[in-house]
Amino acid sequence: MVISMSRKLAKIKTVNLEEGMPTVEQAGLRMHHELHKARAEGCTAVKLIHGYGSSGAGGVLRVELQKELRKAVLRGDIKVFIAGEGWRISDETTWQFLKRFPELKKDPDLGRQNLGISIVIF
Repeated sequence: MVISMSRKLAKIKTVNLEEGMPTVEQAGLRMHHELHKARAEGCTAVKLIHGYGSSGAGGVLRVELQKELRKAVLRGDIKVFIAGEGWRISDETTWQFLKRFPELKKDPDLGRQNLGISIVIF
């Protein structure tokens, strides 16, 4: 008797929203477009690179895009988003996601408290 243990592998897309030094509005439009596109492509998650700001005091893109992501969760557009500082095994949401998709434990940003990224889960 053969038991198949196949499961869907995680498909994660990385999008650099800092590229080209966009305004907050431009980055927001691109984020929404890329999230819609990633969902249509069957992605499990998207890693957004928004940066932390050149001053080191918290970039405007990071703050404003994460506000938009919170609204997207409330609307039901995305399941959850994990801010870069929460992208660690000791975070309960991250851990639940990694249990479903253990291959993502190899992500180079995992556990690095990278304030310049956000992980969006569909």
